[in-house]
Amino acid sequence: MKNLSLALGAIALSLAAQQAVAKVGADEAAKLGTTLTPVGAEKAGNKDGSIPEWAPAAQKGSLKGEFPIDEKIMAEKPKFTITKASLDQYKDKLTEGHKYLLKTYDTYKMNVYPTHRQTSWPQPIYDATKANATTCELIGTDLLDNCKLGFPFPIPKNGAEPVWNHKLKWRGEAVTRFNNQMIVQPNGEFQLTKIIEDVQFSYASIKAPVPLTKSSGEFLKYLSRTVAPPRLAGTFILVHEKAGLGNDGRAAWLYSPGIKRIRRAPTVCCDNPYEGTDGHEFYDQVDVFNGALERYNWKLVGKKEIYIPYDSYKIAAPTVKYKDLAKPKHLNTDLPRYELHRVWVVEATVKPGTSHTFAKRVMYVDEDSWNIIAADNYDSRGNLYQFQEGHYVWGSNIQSGSTVPEIIYHFTSGRYFITAAFNEDKPFDLTANFSKDYFSAASVQKMSTK
Repeated sequence: MKNLSLALGAIALSLAAQQAVAKVGADEAAKLGTTLTPVGAEKAGNKDGSIPEWAPAAQKGSLKGEFPIDEKIMAEKPKFTITKASLDQYKDKLTEGHKYLLKTYDTYKMNVYPTHRQTSWPQPIYDATKANATTCELIGTDLLDNCKLGFPFPIPKNGAEPVWNHKLKWRGEAVTRFNNQMIVQPNGEFQLTKIIEDVQFSYASIKAPVPLTKSSGEFLKYLSRTVAPPRLAGTFILVHEKAGLGNDGRAAWLYSPGIKRIRRAPTVCCDNPYEGTDGHEFYDQVDVFNGALERYNWKLVGKKEIYIPYDSYKIAAPTVKYKDLAKPKHLNTDLPRYELHRVWVVEATVKPGTSHTFAKRVMYVDEDSWNIIAADNYDSRGNLYQFQEGHYVWGSNIQSGSTVPEIIYHFTSGRYFITAAFNEDKPFDLTANFSKDYFSAASVQKMSTK
């Protein structure tokens, strides 16, 4: 009888863990567009004015052929610079990764500029986000129900919800982009990998939004093709990104020119090394974080004001060359722009019985864009193992923000990894239009023979 009671108790706990997170009430949702922005950020600035009131900019520009540029912001001068000598003065507003870099390298600095809050989104995203606030549910960590088009959780109640906002943000209907990657050695030398990426968005599609429900979880399709260096050229990675666990979650395929056929690739997941990065980026570090959340317990720590890479138009500009980015030991610190912003702090700790190279991750999620801007990654002994930062820009042409480039610092080796750089190539093509069968294994097999 005692054993039966224990078994029933275990089942009850398991079921409780999978219950849907409660939706917010109508009264709380009414804050969206009043005291909160339409996507859930605090509309007001902070008390001392160092963070201003939200001032959304209007849509302008072409969806093709334009780099994200803001001449007025790019012309500004730094307010001050944080160095090793002034670290203690600003430590309460820094990530642990930035503190480590400042303590370790005398040459590392952070130029801090005036803060801007111009991120805006198309009106259909605002409308759908407000509707989601009272309908959308998260079941466990990876299954969503009754969610459509907008940010699913504009008023988050647990640590997994801001991460889903990041994963499901509006980024246009479809896109083709260049993704240039560099493994930078301690002496500043680097190896360049060139990748072309195609993405079709289905959930965050204004033209034909596909809702997420318990029985339907696919929200985008992705295809990458490596074009250089020669030893990696011709590698394809195909992903159907889904909400859900196991067979209901991500489906992925890999085409290797050595094998000359496409095959299912369950290893396109979690802390398996991304193809061609020599172990410097895990699959779930793309876009700072992506993929399943199931290996972690997620805690919403709360809001905090910190200095993060923001309005990074200079570092993403076509006038900057890849050799300008890569310097010994760390990124060229004359290029990044840091601003004071409010972020949601999310802490992820590995669940008992599961494993990941990162036993704990602390993520910093920008309140205005829901982009994960930075992440402190810890090993099983509690040591800071890696630090990620994404340099955020808002594109007025598409009314969406992204991080270009993204940096992963490896503290054990002294190397760092640059990804999502496109300075010497073409800007995003947001007019991309793909056929229905483009993102299929058969289509990739055909492409590989051309």
